[in-house]
Parts: sequence; C-alpha cells; structure tokens
Amino acid sequence: MLQCKNIIKDYVSGDEIVHALKGVSLSFREHEFVSILGQSGCGKTTFLNIIGGLDHYTSGDLIINGKSTKDYSDKDWDTYRNHQVGFVFQSYNLIMHQSVLSNVELALTLTGVNKEERRKRAIEALNKVGLSDQIHKKPTQMSGGQMQRVAIARAIVNNPDIILADEPTGALDSATSVQIMEILKEISKDKLVIMVTHNPQLADEYSSRIIRLKDGSLVSDSNPFNEQ
Repeated sequence: MLQCKNIIKDYVSGDEIVHALKGVSLSFREHEFVSILGQSGCGKTTFLNIIGGLDHYTSGDLIINGKSTKDYSDKDWDTYRNHQVGFVFQSYNLIMHQSVLSNVELALTLTGVNKEERRKRAIEALNKVGLSDQIHKKPTQMSGGQMQRVAIARAIVNNPDIILADEPTGALDSATSVQIMEILKEISKDKLVIMVTHNPQLADEYSSRIIRLKDGSLVSDSNPFNEQ
C-alpha cells in the first residue's frame, strides 16, 4: 500500500544544504502500528510529512497503492491528503471557538459530503474515541487528553487508510498517554498507523514495529516488510 524507495530530502539553509533524509527505503503493511524513534533532528517529522504529502522528497519515490507519486500534480496530492491520510499532531490543531462536533465535521467539508452525513460520521468518530457525550463542548472546556481524542476523531472521520501521528502524547501526562496509545492501537487493527515519538517505552509496549532513524538514515527496523 505504501512504499518509500530511496527517499532523499535536502533543504537549503543559508549557504548550506541540509541532508534531512539520506536515502530511506521502507515498505508498510496495510494494518500495523509503526513507531519511528530517534533524536531530535534525525529526520522523523520530515519523513512523516513526506509520507503525508505535506512535504515533497528531493529524489527517490513514494509509491501509494502501487502507483509512483513522481508525477503527482498538486490536485493529486490534495486528493491523497483529503481522502487517504489522517493527521494527529502534538498541539491538537483544533479550532478553539468551535464545538467538538464542528471540529470533526470540518475534516469532511472538502470531500463533498452533505451536512447530514457529515454530522452522522463525526458523531460516529467521536463515539469511537469515547467522546459521544462531549460533542457540544468547546476544546477550551476540555483536558489535553480529551482534545487529543477530538484530534484523533477528526483524523479518522474520513475513513483514511493511513493515520500519521506526530508526538501525539508529547504534551500529555503518562496516564493520559496510555489512553491515547490504546486508541491508536485499536485503530491500527484495520489501518496503517505511523507515529513519531520520543517515548521508547510507549513504542515498545504498543507498537507492532519500531523504526529508528539517525542523522537522516534508517538504522533499524524491528519488523521489516518486503513487498513481493
């Protein structure tokens, strides 16, 4: 479903070229919970952003459902981000003056779903993360863990194939982090979940696969997948 072939990402910083990713090759299963570990600056978030179509590789190829993205247009990338990928960020990225329900519905506004269907799907997604009784609250009335659950509901409401989570427990206490990990693990039963984290303990306990990056290169993969 998702294959990275020799992904290289270079940035220009002043007079220097920064080699953020140095030829990363990985294939992912349709259903698994992958944690990406490594020190700050090792390329974890850059790699996640490239998989999600938020950033573009310098060379190599990202293959989605057997199709190369080398010739993807902006419209192709928009379609991919809107329909196949859901994003969860450390900072939640919620609209604070809107209700929880509106925040989740918003993810469906670009997909042509009518208002009634949007509401139905948003309520279903919030139910899956245990917030069916909180739909009319605003994020400002919620704890960090509840806000992250809203963010996860927003990420899954489109029924994407892939969930990308960038430090989803980074701002949470340990007990709340466990709740979020349990939800992501449940989602990974029928989706590909790829999470960047600084927490090796949580990764060890909940992930089915751990990938480690160092200085832009892949250094280990606990459960590699080789597509035939």
